[in-house]
Amino acid sequence: MKQTMDKPKRYFRRHLKPIRRHLKPIRRHLSPIRSGDRIDYKNMSLISRFISEQGKILSGRVNRLTSKQQRLMTNAIKRARILSLLPFLYNEN
Repeated sequence: MKQTMDKPKRYFRRHLKPIRRHLKPIRRHLSPIRSGDRIDYKNMSLISRFISEQGKILSGRVNRLTSKQQRLMTNAIKRARILSLLPFLYNEN
C-alpha cells in the first residue's frame, strides 16, 4: 500500500491584510489650531480663519479640525454673531 503526500494547502496567508503598494502613504495632518490657541468667541483672528468669504462656517473636513474642535468653533462663531462681533452674512453690495 503506497501513501501519497499531498502538498499542504496555503491557507495561512488568507488572513493577512493585503500590502498597500498602490496606495499613497498615510499622512497625518496637523491641526490648524495650536496648543496655545484658545477657541473663544473673543478670539477674532482665530475665528475668521474658519469662516468662508460669504460668512458661512466651513466644515470640519475643510478645516481639518477634530469633531470636538469643530463643535467648539461652531459654538464660538455663533456666540460671536449673537454679540455682533461677526456679521451673519457678508453683503457684496
